[in-house]
This record gives sequence, structure tokens and C-alpha cells, in this order.
Amino acid sequence: MNKKLVNFIVKKYLKFDKTNPFISISGILAFIGVAIGVMVLIIAMAIMQGTKKEFEDKLFTMNYPITIYPKFDGAVNSYLLEKLEKKFPSLIFSPYLSTQVMAQSDYGMSGGIIFGVDPVKEKKINKIYKNATFNIKKFPKYHVILGDGIAKDLEVMKQEKITFYFSELTPTGFSSLPKLKRLKYIAKFKSGLTAYDSAYMYTSIKALRTILHKNKNEFDGIHVYSKNPFKDIKKIKEVVPQYSVSVVGWWEQNGNFFRAMEMEKKALFLVLMLIILVASLNIISSLLMTVMSRRKEIALLLSLGASSKEIKSIFLKLGIVIGVGGIITGIILGLSGIYVLSHYDIITLPADVYGTSHLPLELKLSDFLSIIIGAFIIVLLSSYYPAVKATKINVINVLRNE
Repeated sequence: MNKKLVNFIVKKYLKFDKTNPFISISGILAFIGVAIGVMVLIIAMAIMQGTKKEFEDKLFTMNYPITIYPKFDGAVNSYLLEKLEKKFPSLIFSPYLSTQVMAQSDYGMSGGIIFGVDPVKEKKINKIYKNATFNIKKFPKYHVILGDGIAKDLEVMKQEKITFYFSELTPTGFSSLPKLKRLKYIAKFKSGLTAYDSAYMYTSIKALRTILHKNKNEFDGIHVYSKNPFKDIKKIKEVVPQYSVSVVGWWEQNGNFFRAMEMEKKALFLVLMLIILVASLNIISSLLMTVMSRRKEIALLLSLGASSKEIKSIFLKLGIVIGVGGIITGIILGLSGIYVLSHYDIITLPADVYGTSHLPLELKLSDFLSIIIGAFIIVLLSSYYPAVKATKINVINVLRNE
């Protein structure tokens, strides 16, 4: 195959055709359409992945990668905790107690769940808790850390005491009254998820154990931090007694939510890929018009010894140049768009709704490669039919009549 001839003809056909401007305009529109399609796909996939990552970070913090629950009272205890800490030194364990409470101040009342935790251990696995207690060096035994939503409902100031009514009952002769205790409000946290900010509270595990009269060796569960929870959960299950303890991963608690996000991401990918498909129709029409307008030239080339393979290569390469040029331009525009949106507050979000004021963006390599490969396949298929059509010209009829 004569590559010099192929390249020469391709360069000639890429120049703006003043005699048939619609052919060149169609090619330019195809180029722009592919570029815009790739750009939109890159930015959309980055937003979807960034949003998913943002929610994962928040749910990891408040739900924890792995949680160990007792199937009956006393199954999760200090002996099991010590055993797990020795067996898995790379993991971080934070035992807790929990119960439902009603909190009352002079200005309001709110309900939720209060967790008793070890402040030192909880800081290692809970970023939100760590940020809320960053400036606190010494924790009073009977303290409380409120979610932002609860703090607003109660309208309390730091160092004020709040009355808590616990779900546990205290017998008093002929009746039972809920246990109550006044705790000092020392800090608040804001996770960005209203469901947690309006329901979760923290105190020390020692305080909650004393209030609820719990055995000092027993826990309501253990939160576990792991960098690879999918593998570590299997190892933990092999160690803990299956009849008395259950081990649950974050994906089992929130699996439906993330599956829905993943399905939405795939659907968006397919829909936006249609933009490139529509743009590729312009490549087909542009190449077909080029074939029809250059029938005499093609017939002459074939009569002078050019092979069908060379003719097919000319139009295939012509379509690929237009398409790949659009893909490269789209990549540059897409990455530039991500940079601009990441570094400048062009689009701001209500923080109380989304938990962040900036647009979350993160482009996975697999998504990036899928966009490029998908766009290239569409361009290649769009260029193939006109290239084959160019080789079907009847040389004798064209030279005789035209």
C-alpha cells in the first residue's frame, strides 16, 4: 500500500472545500460534536464519581467500615476486644455503648441516640468526632457532644448542662420512671448529613456505663476501621464466634444506596455517549458527501493502479482524523473544565443540603479510559461504512459518464 499517496489525499480532503462548502462544514460539525460529547462525558463522570466519593467518606465516618454486634447480651466484651486487637494489630477498634435518649434544655427538646465511646480510640477512626473535639484536652466524665441539628433545636451554649431522659427505666416503688442525668455540653459536630446531625450524640463510655448500670466488660458493639474492609471482614468472621457475634460491613448497611448511584452513573454514561453517536452521524454524512463529490478522482485513482485497500484507507483515515481530533480536543476541554470547577467557585452548593459547598469532582482512570475507548469505537465504525462505499464505485461508468 502506498502510504504517501494515502496521506497526500487525506491532507487534500481535510482542506476546506470552497466548491462544496457543505462537505467541509459537515466535517467541522462532526469534529465539534465529538469534542463536546467527550468533554461533557468527562465532566459528568467526574461529578458522579466525586459525589459518590463524598457520600462514601461521610458514610464511612458515621457508619464505619466494619461493625461487630452481639447476638445476645454479653457476647461482645473486653475479652473479645483484646483478642481482636492482638490478632489484627493493623486494624483500629473502638468499643461503644448506645441507647435512645430525649435531651431537654431551657429552650427546647430533641430526641436521638447517644453513644458512649472511648475518646482516644474514637478519634482514631471517626474524623467528624476528632474535628469536633480537636481543642479539648481533658474530657469531663459526664459530658456530651451534640450533632449540629440537635444543638440548634436545644439552643444551648457550650458548658451548659442538658437534662437527658434515657430509655432505661428506674423502678420507684409502685411505678417506673425513666433514668435521667444532666450532662455538660462541650462540643458539637457537623457531618454534612442531616440524618446523623439531628440524631447522634456522644459521651464517654464510662459515663454511659455508670448511668445505665452496665457491666464494665460488656459493650453494645465494636466499630472497626480498616483500609481494606472487604478482605478484613472475612478474616474477622473466622476469629469471632459465629453463634454469638455478627460482623457487618458498611456496604451491607448502605448497599442499595451505592448500587443505585452506580446504576445512575452507568445510565448517564450511556445517555451521554449518544451525543458522540449523534456527532458521528455527521462523520458518516461528511464522508459520504466527499465520496459522492470525488467520484471522478476515485475512479481515476483506481484506473491508474490504486488498490481498493488504498481507497478504503483514505476515507477510513479521513474519518479517524476528524473523530480522533474531536476526542483529543474533548479531553483537553474536559480536563480543563474539571480543573476550573475544582479551583474556582463557579458552581456552589448549599452546604446544609449536600454537606459541602463546592462541587465534588474525581475522575477515575477506568471511567476516563472507557470514554476514550467508547468514543474511538464509535468513530471507527462511523468511518468504516463510507470507506467501504468508496471502493464500490464503478470505474467504467464514472469515467464514461462524468
